[in-house]
Amino acid sequence: MNGPTPLLDFFKRGEVARDVRLLAAQGALAPRAHEQLAILVLLLQDADSEIRRTADDTLNQIPVEALRTFLARSEVPIALREFFADRGVFPDEIPPVELASDGEQPLVVPPGDADGTEQQADSKETLVQRLAGMSFTDRLKAAMKGTRETRAILIRDTNKMIAAAVLSSPRLTEQEVESFARMANVSEEILRTIGHTRAWVKNYSVVLALAKNPKTPVALSMNLMARLGDRDVAMLSVDRNVPDSLRAAARRKVVAGASKK
Repeated sequence: MNGPTPLLDFFKRGEVARDVRLLAAQGALAPRAHEQLAILVLLLQDADSEIRRTADDTLNQIPVEALRTFLARSEVPIALREFFADRGVFPDEIPPVELASDGEQPLVVPPGDADGTEQQADSKETLVQRLAGMSFTDRLKAAMKGTRETRAILIRDTNKMIAAAVLSSPRLTEQEVESFARMANVSEEILRTIGHTRAWVKNYSVVLALAKNPKTPVALSMNLMARLGDRDVAMLSVDRNVPDSLRAAARRKVVAGASKK
């Protein structure tokens, strides 16, 4: 199953520095196959000729059989299949057995980048210091391939792309997403991304955490409130930590519900 791709969205919006685009063109950033391929195809249209050439070279390095197997997966976009068909690569006729972990690994891994996971720190303070001393690209890799403790720190990184990379990590769990949704010290963009990711808002605890978070954009909180049970709406109607407009809307819903009884 394809996961959320906040990192890919940065590339689509053209908000990625050249050195990071070049790294991505080498296949060194995206941790999952579908995101890696989407970024590489996107970079074939980059304004920089070296990046275009590097992305094309990387695509040509992917074993054809691995591509054929991946392209047979049911969730692969038609546009991606058509792109590779133009390059003479077609999906396997027999679809692969789609286990939960399929498609989680990149199709090409540059030399010297087999994992990228940092060693476990002796203490949280040591980990914070070590991350602070990392270069941007190393923090970006750590956000996608690091430990749970690393993600908890980098989700609050002042660089939005680093924080978005955490949400693109295939190692991210729903429990972590729920904890991020409760944080009042993450960016609004992170909360908005969580709230607009269908797989995550299927989890009631994530919806409730976002609705109660004073940092969540009010328009998003209003929409999420419609999914809450009566008890949680009642609690929201007296919660002084949420915006006045949300608390008032919750109060009106409580009153309307009471009048129908």
